Amino acid sequence: MTATHDITARQQPLATEFGYRTAAAEVLAGRDLGGKTAIVTGGYSGLGLETVKALAAAGVAVTVPARRPDAATAALVNVPGVTVRQMDLGDLDSVAAFTAAVRNAGTPIDIMINAAGVMASPLSRTPQGWESQFGINHLGHFALVAGVAGQLRPGARVVAYSSTAHYLSPVLFDDINFENTPYDPWVAYGQSKTADALFAVALDARSAARDIHAFSVNPGGIMTDLQRHMPREELLRRKWIDENGDPNPLFKTPAQGAATALWAATAPELVERGGVYCEDCSIKGIVSPDHTDAIAGGVKEWAIDADAAERLFTLSVQATGLEPFAD
Repeated sequence: MTATHDITARQQPLATEFGYRTAAAEVLAGRDLGGKTAIVTGGYSGLGLETVKALAAAGVAVTVPARRPDAATAALVNVPGVTVRQMDLGDLDSVAAFTAAVRNAGTPIDIMINAAGVMASPLSRTPQGWESQFGINHLGHFALVAGVAGQLRPGARVVAYSSTAHYLSPVLFDDINFENTPYDPWVAYGQSKTADALFAVALDARSAARDIHAFSVNPGGIMTDLQRHMPREELLRRKWIDENGDPNPLFKTPAQGAATALWAATAPELVERGGVYCEDCSIKGIVSPDHTDAIAGGVKEWAIDADAAERLFTLSVQATGLEPFAD
């Protein structure tokens, strides 16, 4: 592993010309990214679809891994320069087949945006036996990045989708799979989003010397297919929708939600800020353990803790049999 960096120092607030309501197209306005390539998980619905549209409009050739290739192809039919390939993030064997195809193609990769995920789902296990939210949101993406790490060229960036849901739980190393404690779908989701942020910390520590950087992002609150496991009563109770089914006006649109990941993937001011947690196209700093204000934002220390990141990285290597940037 390359020398680690002081992630706490890098996580100091950073304001930009963009903000809460910035849309994906605005982040890339005037940018010519022709000749660059990207992989975007979840790239055929919600935030992922808006991400792919913006990248394609800027000239990027995008590959979209999809559990449902037919649905992905239909959703992306009018987006130029997009390739759809079969992959199920919840099955490490499927991820391995996808990454093998990418390696065989030999195409260098400039941007990886890990936007796919599940939220607050009922208890289930992946084929490899992991609790599904941890298995899909973290381990599937870990295996994906590890499997194509050799294709990432200097200047490349990896962006992991976290969330303010990381406020709900650190990684529960003593019982990640909820085998000894009652399953709580929100705690499990929070754990997986903390894991996504920690992955960026540990990955950047290994890749920075190669001029490859990793970041995590909070896209903000957005109504997408991600809420499919939530009953209407819960959406109303949380005030995410009103009685007419309309989203809370504080929520972002999918295009606005996609903006921060695109900023993290391209912003020159982040070159010296590898591993940080971003939101609203900015960095808001570290908040206290009892902080609950999702609108004010900020990251809890457990989601950027270097020791926890290393512990999770070791666990992930053991779980997947893969280690990015091991040489």
